[in-house]
Amino acid sequence: MSAHVLVVYYSATGSVHQLAKAVTEGAESAGAEVRLRRVAELAPAEAIAANPDWAAHRQETESTVEVVELADLEWADGYAFGTPTRYGAPAAQLKQFIDTAGSLWQAGKLSDKPVTTFVSSAEQHGGQESTILSLNNVFYHWGAVIVPLGYTDDIVYAAGGNPYGTSWPAGFPSNAPDEVTLDCARFQGARLARFATLLAADRAQASAAQG
Repeated sequence: MSAHVLVVYYSATGSVHQLAKAVTEGAESAGAEVRLRRVAELAPAEAIAANPDWAAHRQETESTVEVVELADLEWADGYAFGTPTRYGAPAAQLKQFIDTAGSLWQAGKLSDKPVTTFVSSAEQHGGQESTILSLNNVFYHWGAVIVPLGYTDDIVYAAGGNPYGTSWPAGFPSNAPDEVTLDCARFQGARLARFATLLAADRAQASAAQG
């Protein structure tokens, strides 16, 4: 069976967007059907306009990447969440979407599904690991199965050695992720898809056994 994978992210100036596309490519290469979605922008227009990179990225993706809906969460067998760091925590835009998923959580529709996370920050030590760990607190409540990178492939070492998830120090002004980091994100997407396929098959088998 072909697993359904949702890659959902927030990106201001484009770094996380590039990582999200690479995660999508990796999941697709492993046979998954993937939806790439962005969360809605919450920042005021004047704040966006004051940063040319932010304004350009918003214009670039506004008509090319669909905004995520709760139905996408229900559809998916596995999730990849991407965010820039905000003082060591995920961006408010992503957290706001996650906070609307309470009805799905209460109905048990988010449990037993694999989830992985990727991040970008201005600096190498700008809260990348704490941001991933902060998001993981949500997924513990969901009853999801957290899929870290771990030290499972040489590409993880080459991309900086973060076992929690692909991370990129974008600098300021931000620079696009390099090819090694994008390859790590592709590996992460493929790894997620493998677990999504296995767990989806297990859920289907359990459902069939229950009649």
